[in-house]
Amino acid sequence: MTIVRNYRKKPENITPNNPQKLPRRTIGYLRVSTFDQDTEKNEANVLKFANQNELGHVEFITEKISGTKSWKKRKLFDVVQILSADDVLIVPELSRLGRSLVNVLDVLNELSNKKVQVYSVKENFKLNSDDIHSKVMRTMLALFAEIEHDLIVARTTEGIAAARAKGKLLGRPKGLGKSRLDKYEPEIIALMKNGSQRQFIARRYGVTSAGLLHWLKRHDLYNITPEP
Repeated sequence: MTIVRNYRKKPENITPNNPQKLPRRTIGYLRVSTFDQDTEKNEANVLKFANQNELGHVEFITEKISGTKSWKKRKLFDVVQILSADDVLIVPELSRLGRSLVNVLDVLNELSNKKVQVYSVKENFKLNSDDIHSKVMRTMLALFAEIEHDLIVARTTEGIAAARAKGKLLGRPKGLGKSRLDKYEPEIIALMKNGSQRQFIARRYGVTSAGLLHWLKRHDLYNITPEP
C-alpha cells in the first residue's frame, strides 16, 4: 500500500518501469510485520524528521511483510530501483531494511552506489556518499557485518565439535563427489539461514559464485531461506 501525504502530487505509478521523476524525491519506507500493524506513530516521526531537516514532501510506501524475506523480493526493491542521485529515503529505524546487519548493509551499499541519501529517525543516522562521516559509517558497518559472519561460523563450528564429541554422524552420504566446500556445509547452511549473500559465502570459502551455485544445487541446498 502506498500512502502519499497531501504535500505533493501522487505519481501515477511507482514502479521501476515508470520512474516518474520529480525534483528530489523523498520517500518514507515503512515495513510492518503481522505482529506490528500500527504505522501512524512511525509516519508522524518520519514527517517530523523530514520537516526538521528540510527534506521536502514525503511519499509513504508501506508493506506488511516479514523482515526474514529478502529485500529483493519485497516492495523495498522497487523503492531502491526508482530512487536516483540526490533522492532521499527515510526509515523509522534501520531494522526496517533487513533482519540482520548484513542485510541492512546490502541495502545501504546499493543506495549509496546510486548516491541516494538515507536517513533513519531512531538512530539519527545519515548516509550520504559524499559525506566523510557517512564513509566512516559504511566502513564500520562493513566491519560489524564481517564480525557477525565470524561469530556465526564460530558458533556453528563449536556446535559441530560438540556433536562429534557425542558421536553424532554429520555430513552427507558418500557418492556425490568431493568438493572443497563439503567440510564447510554446516557453516554455509548457517550463513544462508542468517541471510548472508552468496557472493560473500563464495568469497569466504575461496570459490567462484558459479562454483558455489553448482555445489548448492547438487546438494539440494539452493532454496535455503533466512530463518525468522
